[in-house]
Amino acid sequence: MEPRRPRRALHALFDQLVGEGRLTHCAGRSVIAVHEGRLHVLGEGGLQVIGYDRLVLATGASDRVAPVPGWQNAGVYSLGAAQIALKVQGVALGRRMVLIGSGPLLTLVGAQLLKAGADVAAVLDTSPWRQQMRGFWELSARPIVALRGLALRTRLGGRYHAGVTLERIEADGSGVVAVRWRDAGDRERVTACDMIGMGWHLRAETHLADIAGCAFTYDEQWRQWLPKIDEMGRAGNGLYLAGDGTRLFGADAAEIGGRLAAAACLSDLGIAAPATGADLRKLKRLERFARGLAVAFPWLEAMARALPDDAIVCRCENVTAGSIRESVEHGGGEANRVKSLSRVGMGRCQGRYCLLAAVEVITARAGCAPKDVGRFRAQAPVRPAPVGVFLQEG
Repeated sequence: MEPRRPRRALHALFDQLVGEGRLTHCAGRSVIAVHEGRLHVLGEGGLQVIGYDRLVLATGASDRVAPVPGWQNAGVYSLGAAQIALKVQGVALGRRMVLIGSGPLLTLVGAQLLKAGADVAAVLDTSPWRQQMRGFWELSARPIVALRGLALRTRLGGRYHAGVTLERIEADGSGVVAVRWRDAGDRERVTACDMIGMGWHLRAETHLADIAGCAFTYDEQWRQWLPKIDEMGRAGNGLYLAGDGTRLFGADAAEIGGRLAAAACLSDLGIAAPATGADLRKLKRLERFARGLAVAFPWLEAMARALPDDAIVCRCENVTAGSIRESVEHGGGEANRVKSLSRVGMGRCQGRYCLLAAVEVITARAGCAPKDVGRFRAQAPVRPAPVGVFLQEG
């Protein structure tokens, strides 16, 4: 997909630097581990080890999903997956779709699917209108962006419902057949569908930062653990972070964060760096807007805490809410102890989909705050990798 116009120059500069041999671009490769100043990089040629003395991580974010009874069935995807399938492959992931969750991506994906001619039966937003208006003042920090979002919302028409309560995703042997929900007036509704896209804004991708030695702090507003950095992106010991992997401020802020991290790195190396005052001021405005989003479209901790015992929380390992609660009773309310007893978060996603909901379930049963529950420790490899690559000599 062609980059947005203001960033074409950035892409052109990058291509120029690669062409001149001034930087090495390892396309189609993934960093799966960081250890003692070395990156373990996986690609088609196998495993490669790259040493560094300064490391800038820009790992981005992924969908923040919440368990809904029945979400483990075929036909349930994240909003990001639905968007990628549409953009990259030009396909809709279902014949009749329902989108559930909250946040800007919910509206955006719904509008994009409709524009492409897809059958979107309903867009179900768990945030009530009253809650959305509470973020109005902070959202006014970027009025054009806010108005653009409202314009997309109008395209959804009567398909959009705010303040819904999600009850269950129904399925047969072939996959999803309907979603059962209650509207803002508490009237029970059932919408037939063969695909569901879900997402509650975003979660920061922090696994590499964790194994690289970054400290973390719990953000009450975003309801997730985020890396501890200074305003320039410094995380200590030659480590710098930028983008949504640090704070969920959006694409414009990610570009600014990259410049700040680069300036910090240059400064720490004793090399003259560009002035950063203007970028820091703009970042404050973008942060205000992002905080408005967090207020207007909150994570539904109450829904996660109230999951029935038979509801699946960890889809990788088929761990139920009841199993997590039982583990709390036996081992206490610490995330990694519950993980070891119940296997929640031990699957291929390493807790990317289940950690935040699992913490809410643990919190409710243990009677403590999420920051006291802690987070799952990241393990290498941070992505699934063939066993054979670890058997290579050297």
